[in-house]
Amino acid sequence: MIEPRTLKGFRDYLPAAMLQREVLIETARRVYRSYGFSPIDTPALEYFEILAGKGGEEADRQIYAFKDQGGRKVGLRFDLTVPLARFAAQHISELGTPLKRYHIATVWRGEAPQRGRYREFMQCDFDIVGADSVAADIETTLVIIDLMKALGFERFAVRLNHRGVLNGLLEKLGLADSGPAVLRALDKIAKIPRDKVADEMMAAAGATAEQVDQVLSLSEMTGDAVEVLRQLEKLVAGAARGEAGVARLKDITEAAHAAGAPPTQLRIDPAIARGLDYYTGVVFETFLDELPGIGSVCSGGRYDHLAERYTRRRLPGVGASLGLDRLLAAMEELQLTTAAAAPCPVFIPWFAADALPEYLKVASALRGAGLGAEVSCELKKLGKQLQYADRRGFSVAVIAGPDELQAGRWQVKDLATKETQDVGATDGEAELIAAVRTVIER
Repeated sequence: MIEPRTLKGFRDYLPAAMLQREVLIETARRVYRSYGFSPIDTPALEYFEILAGKGGEEADRQIYAFKDQGGRKVGLRFDLTVPLARFAAQHISELGTPLKRYHIATVWRGEAPQRGRYREFMQCDFDIVGADSVAADIETTLVIIDLMKALGFERFAVRLNHRGVLNGLLEKLGLADSGPAVLRALDKIAKIPRDKVADEMMAAAGATAEQVDQVLSLSEMTGDAVEVLRQLEKLVAGAARGEAGVARLKDITEAAHAAGAPPTQLRIDPAIARGLDYYTGVVFETFLDELPGIGSVCSGGRYDHLAERYTRRRLPGVGASLGLDRLLAAMEELQLTTAAAAPCPVFIPWFAADALPEYLKVASALRGAGLGAEVSCELKKLGKQLQYADRRGFSVAVIAGPDELQAGRWQVKDLATKETQDVGATDGEAELIAAVRTVIER
């Protein structure tokens, strides 16, 4: 016998969790489409050279890479942004710009599993390719906020920063050549102690203690967007890239607030760096106020040069990704998920042996009216079947034994309140359908 088990960092999804997952996916899809984003898909496997060298050394180490049967070195995608850059370079002549796409798919990273972090997980990405204007950055900000609200959250904050601000400061400090190493270390400031981040910066970038203190001062800035931007202006004064980054952040926040984004849901956080090397401009991370320790649940940023690895055409991009599995883990901790596992609201028990055709007929009528219905596939006592319906989380049971069927009557039982209504099943089951709909829509 082989022991049934899953690999470390991978997990099965039982029906209740999978139903919740699909609700989140449908919500993300609806929000993305409302802004004009179109769906695409790409292969899970890419040539290794497509993936490697795009996110930095750490990202490369996390790629699941191997040789296929033809001897080609291939890898499982570690995010959906790098495949998008390849996709855009390959198809942009046909699609035109700006390309506004969303992509909901599984990615793989060979990293250490943590709370809310897995080696196989699903991302819900949206991106604008071919537009470098601030309008695309603003729209990305607004999509994230609308997405979080549509998912049922009000207490969250989208934290913004700009790689230009960070790089401008590094230029002033004489650390420009060590920028990627410094930023990868800074990206860990919310996850490990300050002194550990400082040690990593000094070891990886050769920074002095004074330089490190200047960089880490970014994580100690407080206040609203106006106050933080004022502090950043002083910090990067004289560095053209830093000044441009601050101006861009100011434009984004002012426009987003004008569009209705509350100040509590949009903050400037100068310590946000994003660990992947391909980011060049604004960067985003989204934290839940009630569970900040689980990490960012929707992250992204601007990457103006990523597609240049595959084409001479300039294809700047900006976007973000909802970390579906991390968000679901957060919802489970916050007890925002339900235990119900019924994919449809109506259950029809089969307990009159000869009545299966009649049960199936009524179920078809309900489905034809847009009401999902499951007919029991096992002949059992009514009590046991109603226990099953309760356990699975059905909303209503439609019940008829031999006497009811002979009289053309059905019992519509609200499984939450246990109230029962006697209705007829004549006139194309219209009365029955109306009664069931009333219970479901309460």
